[in-house]
Amino acid sequence: MTKRTKRTLRVVVVEIALIVMSIAILLPILLAITMSFKTSGEVFSYPPKIFPHTFYFQNYIKVFQNINMGRFLLNSFIMASIIMVGKTFFGVLGGYAFANFKFKGSRILFGILFLTLFMPAELLMVVPLFSLMRSFHWINTFWALTIPFLASATSTFLMRQHFMTIPKDLEDAARIDGAGPMKFLFQILVPISKSMIGAVAVINFVYAWNLYLWPLIATNSNSMKTVQIGLKMLMSNQSTNDWGVIMAGTLIALAPALLLFFFVQKLFVRGIASTGLKE
Repeated sequence: MTKRTKRTLRVVVVEIALIVMSIAILLPILLAITMSFKTSGEVFSYPPKIFPHTFYFQNYIKVFQNINMGRFLLNSFIMASIIMVGKTFFGVLGGYAFANFKFKGSRILFGILFLTLFMPAELLMVVPLFSLMRSFHWINTFWALTIPFLASATSTFLMRQHFMTIPKDLEDAARIDGAGPMKFLFQILVPISKSMIGAVAVINFVYAWNLYLWPLIATNSNSMKTVQIGLKMLMSNQSTNDWGVIMAGTLIALAPALLLFFFVQKLFVRGIASTGLKE
């Protein structure tokens, strides 16, 4: 077998594997979409049908009738936007500090920061964080929903790895021209790092949008609950769940994050691809 044949075979195998993985990922989403347009009778019909006989748009109306979905979406958007801005901003600052400033113990400090990536968030949320928020009288407010997440080891790590790939000669040239550290960061590094910053912002928004446990702990009023809690409210404690309505609510909750990714997908891919693993 020639090298060209081996290379072609390898490409074909990889393409087939990617197609199979894509189908495995997209199939549940396709089923959720079709189920959201089915009546209760069609959902449990036998033999099962993938596509509905007639499109039942009433499920989407029922979502807003059964729960205050508009308010939940607004709360999630406000929370996710604040967290996205905060985590991205402090991630840029932290990443720049670890990448460009060498001080005693910097590697140890970065190692400790990196280790926090492996710490379960639930370990901090359940008792310490809740007690702290309650002592501040922030329970059931946007302060409690956002302040604990304004800094992130993930954002700092990604931005640090990105800044490590930028040649030091650029900083030296800026210093010769009289640019201080902060001027170099905001007037030179940030403009040339828009792709990476955009990618980190998208990651932070999707993370915040999908938060469930902490909003459940930190809120006790329906006026402050988020969309993920709203989806749970659509489910009954009994076995009579209207899965058409639940799937419709799930797609409504999925839409904002999905639309954001579609609009910035090129920026996201370019930013992630530019992230190096330089030590």
